[in-house]
Amino acid sequence: MHAKSLLVVDDDADLRTLLSGYLGEQGFDVTEAGDGRAMAAALAARAFDLVILDLMLPGDDGLTLCRNLRAESSVPILMLTARGDELDRIIGLEMGADDYLPKPFNPRELLARIKSILRRAHERGGDEKTVRELAFAGWTLDLGARHLVGRDGVVTPLSNGEFRLLSALAEHANRVLSRDQLMDVLAGRESGPFDRTIDVMISRLRRRLGDDAREPVLIKTVRSEGYVLATTVEHRA
Repeated sequence: MHAKSLLVVDDDADLRTLLSGYLGEQGFDVTEAGDGRAMAAALAARAFDLVILDLMLPGDDGLTLCRNLRAESSVPILMLTARGDELDRIIGLEMGADDYLPKPFNPRELLARIKSILRRAHERGGDEKTVRELAFAGWTLDLGARHLVGRDGVVTPLSNGEFRLLSALAEHANRVLSRDQLMDVLAGRESGPFDRTIDVMISRLRRRLGDDAREPVLIKTVRSEGYVLATTVEHRA
């Protein structure tokens, strides 16, 4: 089995060297890049199994690079951030990041996150789903195009995070999914006691669906348990 290839994008040369050495010892094939331009050159030269992308970079920042990369590739992305701002985490996930890790971090934690992301990517790749659309309440969720289509045919684009959450809710319609379960859909881990990422993104989904936040009909809140898509969903090939 070939070594999994990682691209580490960070303007801190010392940190890149540290991560390259540590991850190399763990059996990974590591390439370094100090900014977006070097990242683009590396991606043009070869394919990678995962990109580790710092949020704060000279020139285009990590969020911009994440969004641009996700528009043309499904390669998993792990974002590193020195910020503790919850909004940055939400935006990162919506831009298409598979997980995030705040600095400073323990290299073992980074290794665990990498392995988790790669495992989920492998599971997704091996899942031969024939379902192409999920239809409910006049809406159609196109799993290929990753957008919503209304009864009138109007297309509503979804962020990466919104698509993942709505897909999970629709796949488990009329079943309550906890915040931890939904956080696992987004980032492969449990949410912290003060992490409101899921609540914020559910609010955005409700707006997309025209669901009244005060008295939601589609995405309902089950107190102390989580959220549920309370409608019948048709699976279409």
